[in-house]
Amino acid sequence: MWIKSRRLAEICMVPIRSGFYFSHKMRVMPSDYTCRRIACLQPSATVILDALGELDRVVACTKYCADVVPAIAEGSRTILADSWTAETSEIVAARPDLVIASVPYQEKAVVEILKSGARFLGLVPKTLADIYTDIVTIAGAVGAMSRGTDVVDEMKGHIASVRDRVRGVARPRVFCEEWGKPLITSQRWVAELIEAAGGEFIGVPGQQISTDEIKQVDPQVVITAWCGAGDRVPLEKIIAARAWQNTAAALSEKVFCIRDEFLNTPAPTLIDGLDALAFAIHPELFPRTKGIRQITGVSVADAGNATL
Repeated sequence: MWIKSRRLAEICMVPIRSGFYFSHKMRVMPSDYTCRRIACLQPSATVILDALGELDRVVACTKYCADVVPAIAEGSRTILADSWTAETSEIVAARPDLVIASVPYQEKAVVEILKSGARFLGLVPKTLADIYTDIVTIAGAVGAMSRGTDVVDEMKGHIASVRDRVRGVARPRVFCEEWGKPLITSQRWVAELIEAAGGEFIGVPGQQISTDEIKQVDPQVVITAWCGAGDRVPLEKIIAARAWQNTAAALSEKVFCIRDEFLNTPAPTLIDGLDALAFAIHPELFPRTKGIRQITGVSVADAGNATL
């Protein structure tokens, strides 16, 4: 996939197979050739840099980065509102030699960032494999390749251990959503984690789906992780409003909210999301963990009054 712009093509935005973009216009770098001043506009990249022990290199980030890694708000870093409304002048003023953001990104802003001499790394992961590649790519940019490989190996090892524990057990039907209105299923990497945790993912990852379609499939587990909502999804209200009270999930009270950043941030924090998923899907095998909240019950009589 390319960012469609003749001007960007002239500055050599080159697509990489793993699902990110890296510009080749270079600012003069320190003698060790690693990026020293990073503007981090993507929370997942901030989590990755934290896991690598390289937060000191971040000179600017968004408030959403600070939400997932509170330590980033300390010191004199530039804190931007978000990646889409941030003024390019604010980013450039931080004098970064690398800007990391998610794609798609503001085309005009990318041009200005590249003109300043900074590199631009655009992340667009779809799968766990893409996320692993993003981790080692960022690790390479900061000269921490060994640690990056360790982080990936730790993630793979944890996922494998969960998968081993559910081998041979029954796989309940699991509906997992990243947004409620319109109703959108979670991303492909979440579907992979649900499979690893012993569940069967309902629907097509990252696509809109109707409440009636889900009702007909009769999920045995319902999981919500709304982008930007933390753990504040109103479980009882949405089950009533969607008339899902008689689904297997609602009848067994297997309706959960998992913290948004545990499933929607493509970074090492996904391991926390996996642990929460494992408990939600197979509580007989896995203990309750942090970042998960369970429904407390909903009355069929409430359906007519519930709205979202």
